[in-house]
Amino acid sequence: MESIDFEVLAAAQRWHDEGHYVLLGTVVHTWGSAPRPIGSMMAIRADGHVRGSVSGGCVEDDLIQRVQSGELRQTTPFELRYGLNADEAHRFGLPCGGTLALVMEPVSAHSALPELLAAISQGLLVTRTLDLATSIATIKAGTSGSQTRLADGRLQTQHGPRYRLIIIGAAHMSRYVAQFALALDYHVIVCDPRPEYLDEWDVAGVELSREMPDDLLLRLQLDSHSAVVTLTHDPKLDDMALLEALKSAAFYIGAIGSRTNHARRRERLTLFDISPAEIDKLHGPVGLHLGARTPPEIAIAILAEMTAIRNGVEIKQSHVMRTEDSGSAPCIVK
Repeated sequence: MESIDFEVLAAAQRWHDEGHYVLLGTVVHTWGSAPRPIGSMMAIRADGHVRGSVSGGCVEDDLIQRVQSGELRQTTPFELRYGLNADEAHRFGLPCGGTLALVMEPVSAHSALPELLAAISQGLLVTRTLDLATSIATIKAGTSGSQTRLADGRLQTQHGPRYRLIIIGAAHMSRYVAQFALALDYHVIVCDPRPEYLDEWDVAGVELSREMPDDLLLRLQLDSHSAVVTLTHDPKLDDMALLEALKSAAFYIGAIGSRTNHARRRERLTLFDISPAEIDKLHGPVGLHLGARTPPEIAIAILAEMTAIRNGVEIKQSHVMRTEDSGSAPCIVK
């Protein structure tokens, strides 16, 4: 679950606790193109305050106006659709004649948001089911692969756990990777047992660890919502992390370095109890081909590759980043 969704739910519950009327909107279906995917959420307060989004902006504006006017001040959940014809699709910024369907839920004591927020905070995967006729929501353990679904008068949504990125090394490059990952709603953990690096860390919102990399990864129990990127250029640290990461269910594992260094790294890994298939999970050198040369550009290339893999997009070999063997400044070539 993205952290912005957690923030939407937390805001909705906080506003309800303060005595405000709050509508929680969830995208349940789209036809054609749509700016936001199914499952996207938005909380709207009676006075027009909002958190989250369900479209590119025009639908939000209409919802705010209708909530403020009292038109949508209902006591039970209801459905709304936008873009029923070409003129309306254009008016609400839905490209290619897209149509958007929403379930709007008045937040109440029956919404079970405190229980949902508590489960997400514990890193649990849960399913929330809302009965549109009774307004009663229930929370139960979720299953991997479940999607937002509206059927038989019930809205079912899956929540948690949040994606996380473990960065090995707290050097200059790591700062940019961490900043971009935070913008993409990752829970970022930076691990570096070297005080001369970690003591100088100055990017807020990042969890720091002075553990040895392998100890940290064992403790975290990496799952399919985890990614690991090694950025120290020190085999003693990077390889320790890779040996544990490659045996895990992490969806992305990458290591910075030249193509030559990557080949040497693979050779070293074969000396340990790790299979060729596990070694093949390693992305190295990391990053998509963007023509990147500076640390922030390379960080973008790394996060771009992670995003593509997370979204199931096939990565072509010609798009992979290559760092030159000579000098310390990396460049990107095909």
